[in-house]
Amino acid sequence: MKIPERILKTLPAAMFVCAGLATVAVLALLFDIREKKREAKRYPFKVVEIPAGETNPVIWGKNFAFEYDSYRKTEINYGRTKYGGSEPYSRLERDPVLKKLYAGYPFSVDYNEERGHHYAEIDQKRTERVKIVKQPGACLNCHTAQAPAMIQTLGWEAFNRGPFDSLSAMARSGVSCSDCHDPETMDLVVTRPAFRNAMTESGVDLAHATRQDMRSYVCGQCHVEYYFKGENKVLTFPWSRGRNIDSIEAHYAAYGFKDWIHKESGASLIKLQHPEFEMWGTGIHAKAGVSCADCHMPYVRQGSVKVSDHWVRSPLKHLESCRQCHPVTEKELEERVLSIQDKTAELLRRTEAALSDAIDAIASAGPRGASDAELEKARGLHRAAQLRWDFVSSENSTGFHSPQEAARILAVSVDLARRAQLKAATYKK
Repeated sequence: MKIPERILKTLPAAMFVCAGLATVAVLALLFDIREKKREAKRYPFKVVEIPAGETNPVIWGKNFAFEYDSYRKTEINYGRTKYGGSEPYSRLERDPVLKKLYAGYPFSVDYNEERGHHYAEIDQKRTERVKIVKQPGACLNCHTAQAPAMIQTLGWEAFNRGPFDSLSAMARSGVSCSDCHDPETMDLVVTRPAFRNAMTESGVDLAHATRQDMRSYVCGQCHVEYYFKGENKVLTFPWSRGRNIDSIEAHYAAYGFKDWIHKESGASLIKLQHPEFEMWGTGIHAKAGVSCADCHMPYVRQGSVKVSDHWVRSPLKHLESCRQCHPVTEKELEERVLSIQDKTAELLRRTEAALSDAIDAIASAGPRGASDAELEKARGLHRAAQLRWDFVSSENSTGFHSPQEAARILAVSVDLARRAQLKAATYKK
C-alpha cells in the first residue's frame, strides 16, 4: 500500500514532536528519581547526637520528625471504639459486677480504661489504687521512660522493692522513644529486664531475634501478665511452663501465689493484668508472622519515605493497616472485627454472671455452717474460673487477638464457676 505524499511530508515533524515529548518525560522521571533519592538520603538527617539514656522525645524528634509528630498524637483522646479506645471512662460504672468480682482488691475501687502511651506515667500516679495500697517500685517498670535509668542506678532488686511513693518522684514521662530504640542505631531493643529474664528462661535468645520478632518483643515488655515475686517484689512473668493460661495457672500453683483473699468467697485469687502478648501468641496473626507493630503501628508514606506510624492505637481507627493483607472494604473489615468482639463480650457477660452466682453460693455456705476445709474445693474452683475470665477480660482486644482461644478459655471458666456454685450450694449442715 502506497502512503500518500502529504502524510510522508508530515512524518519527520511528528516524529520529532514524539521524540521531544519522550525526552521530556524521561528527563522528568530521572529528575523525580534523583529528588526522591536525595530525600531518602536526607532521612534521617542527624541534627543532634542523641546521648545514651536520653528519654526526652523532643530531642529524638529533632532527627526523626515524622515519627515524633505521630508519637505526639498519643496525647490525643481519639475517643471510644465499641470495646476500647482512649477515653478514660470507668469500667466499674460500665460493668458494675466488676466491683463484686474484685471485692477486697483495689480494682474494685478504681478501674479505668487506659489512655495512650503519653499518659502511662500520668494516669498511674492519679489512680486511687496506688493510694489505697502501698505499692512497690516495680509498678513503675512500664509506666515511665525513666525506669531503665532507675534500674541502672539502684539495681534490679532495689528498684523493684523500692516504695512507689518515693521512686515515682523520679518518673517524669510516660512511654518514650528510648523504651524501644537504641539512640545510635535506632535498632529495636529490649530495655526491661523482666522480659529479657522470662524469654531467657523460656529458651529464647534475644540476640538471634529478627527485626520482625522485635516489632512484637518491644511491645511484649509491658503488654503482658506479671506478678511481684518474693519479699523484694521482683517483677516476674509467669512463663516458666509456657505462655497460655493453663501454663500460667500451673506456674502460680507451683509458686503458691495469690494477690488477695476475695472479700465474699474467701478464695485466694490472682489479678491478671493485660496479657496481650500471651493472647496474641496463640492467634492466627502471630502464627502467620504478623507483628504487633504491623497492625498498631502500620507503615505510612511521608513523601518517598516509608515510616512507621507511632500513633499507637486500635486498628479500628486505621483499617487501612488490615487491608495490606485483606483486600476487602474497610466496612467489611470492621464488621469482621466487631463480630468477633461482640461474641467475646457476650461470653464475658455470661461468665461474669456465673462467677457472681458462685461467689454468692460460697459466701452463703459459711453461715450455714460450712468450714474452711469443706469450702476448699469450691474456693479452688472459684480461683481457677476467675483466673481464666480475668485473662480474657483484662486482655485489651476483647478476643480479637485469638478468638478461638478466648472462647475456649471462657467456656472453661463458665464450667468451673458453675461447678464451684454447685459444690457450695449442695453443702448441708
